[in-house]
Amino acid sequence: MKIGFFSTKPYDRTYFDAANREAGHELSYFEASLRAETAVLARDVQAVCAFVNDTLDRAALEKLAEQGIRLVTLRSAGFNHVDLEAAEALGITVARVPAYSPHAVAEHTLALVLALNRRIHKAHNRVRENNFNLDGLIGFDLNEKTVGIIGTGQIGAITAGIFQGFNCRVIAYDVAPDPDCEARGIAYVDLDTLFAQSDIISLHCPLTPQTRHLICAEAIAKMKPGVMIVNTSRGAVIDTPAVLDALKDGKIGSLALDVYEEEGDLFFRDLSNDILSDDVFARLLTFPNVLITGHQAFFTHEALYNIAETTLGNVTSFEKTGEAQHTVSVENVV
Repeated sequence: MKIGFFSTKPYDRTYFDAANREAGHELSYFEASLRAETAVLARDVQAVCAFVNDTLDRAALEKLAEQGIRLVTLRSAGFNHVDLEAAEALGITVARVPAYSPHAVAEHTLALVLALNRRIHKAHNRVRENNFNLDGLIGFDLNEKTVGIIGTGQIGAITAGIFQGFNCRVIAYDVAPDPDCEARGIAYVDLDTLFAQSDIISLHCPLTPQTRHLICAEAIAKMKPGVMIVNTSRGAVIDTPAVLDALKDGKIGSLALDVYEEEGDLFFRDLSNDILSDDVFARLLTFPNVLITGHQAFFTHEALYNIAETTLGNVTSFEKTGEAQHTVSVENVV
């Protein structure tokens, strides 16, 4: 099939071209993000591949449908940026990559925790300037600290296991507890208990109406003073203005983010010569106890290879059978 890839970077081409040697599709790459205004770029393809910050609302999907597109394949696990009801009404199949490398995201979560706790980012900058002063770099032992994991899917479960390797007490919240986690000694608790007991809270839940702004002023009020919050899931799980207030008054001791609610206008591009128009994000960057990476938790060789292979597998399946392997719909996720 002819596939149009949106929001592409050089590394996308590298991994998709390699995976396509066996799949044999015809690939076209566009640097532009996919939205209603750019959907016309897909006029000569049969399917489109979108990324997490593309906008697949009804207007964009209608444009794609008018051009004969019947498959939208996402090179991501998340699909909250897609209007699934509109896609279904327009006869467009939506597929995703349900699991690319849960280890990549879990390991990045721990990298953020360790770097933030031991002030590695600050220490690195000091040493480069021949400043070997230790003032302001003190951290804490992870040993015997209580870590609360919100969401114990593949990524959350692996993250929990890594924390256990640091001899942390791990508790968790999930609407569907994982028996394997329970067998490893992870206790499932309600959210209020998790908030009250956790020294570190790590977010690994999907973005749903129930989890949007899960970390809000009311939730933060229930947490331990000085709590560390880490988010490698979806940006909108956190109410950022509420978190800013809690950082200012010291209720939140430190914050690590790989995702941000309004990241669509920021991440995956070079803005080093621009002035940030997002005042909330700019305020976050002023805090010495905040560490932010630009949605790179997934960014490993293994993950990129798996994303390319699974994405093209969805297209091949759709071409041969009319159904993709990993479809998402309003009713269910396969």
